[in-house]
Amino acid sequence: MARCPAARVIGYAKHMTHHLLPEVDRAALAPFRHAHLIRDPRELLASYARVRAEPTLDDLGLRQQAEIFEAFGGPVVDSRDLLTAPEDTLRALCQALGVPFDGRMLAWPPGPRDSDGVWAPWWYDSVRASTGFAPYRPPGAPLPGRLEPLADRCLPHFDRLYHYRITPAGGPDAANIR
Repeated sequence: MARCPAARVIGYAKHMTHHLLPEVDRAALAPFRHAHLIRDPRELLASYARVRAEPTLDDLGLRQQAEIFEAFGGPVVDSRDLLTAPEDTLRALCQALGVPFDGRMLAWPPGPRDSDGVWAPWWYDSVRASTGFAPYRPPGAPLPGRLEPLADRCLPHFDRLYHYRITPAGGPDAANIR
């Protein structure tokens, strides 16, 4: 939690959209402001497939994320933009959300955090070792051919969100947050 001017408190909850099962009441999400972090499906799949050999569309959560965006809007940040221009991207995100930017958003101490959650041992090794944003690096290996059809199924959902992404410099796409 962070304090803002006029004693506003900002809370943050990270949601793994693949947990948004059909029986979850979407109306429960209505009172909240949403921001969406997206990643190129081929890069997402290459990373995910290291942990799960045969992922499905629902495992990746892009369809569910697009559904949340369609229902509730909110700024969209592409992970490549975040890694290419962290400060400018975070400034644009903060502006879109109406919260103050703080330079401390760009660096953090290494190690685990109380907020990491139960999935940290499977997903957060590099985050726990980091102290700031690493530069963007393209994937080291191509996406395995068996996952290309799944990447193709992800693309319409990704493209829909990408169309509304805010840009690091706050350029023309920055206003496309609905």
